[in-house]
Amino acid sequence: QVHLAESGGASVQAGGSLRLSCVVPGIDTSYYCMGWFHQAPGEGREGVAILDTDGRTKYADSVKGRFTISKDNTGTTLYLQMNSLKPEDTGVYYCAASRQQARFCNIYKVGAFESWGQGTQVAVFS
Repeated sequence: QVHLAESGGASVQAGGSLRLSCVVPGIDTSYYCMGWFHQAPGEGREGVAILDTDGRTKYADSVKGRFTISKDNTGTTLYLQMNSLKPEDTGVYYCAASRQQARFCNIYKVGAFESWGQGTQVAVFS
């Protein structure tokens, strides 16, 4: 089991920016499909962005051009840069890891991710 710990959630005005962090100690994340997921109040968990083992990224249509997923040089911290935030971005954000090859790293397959953080709350007000 991989341990993940998110931080960086806050309350922000629409149009603002946040950067979420997810610390993943003790593993080489280059061998993992890494992702960020969003759970809006009363809704299920949905994929926001993924970073596969080949370094490729994919984004949900709702965040393309606004959010960016990345890792630091050591590979122990995953980031989600969130710009031009909208009220519908409100919710809990989770980072997750899966021991999947790049071709199976899929933003829509929430159940394929084995390890999850505890989540960090983001509130966007207009």
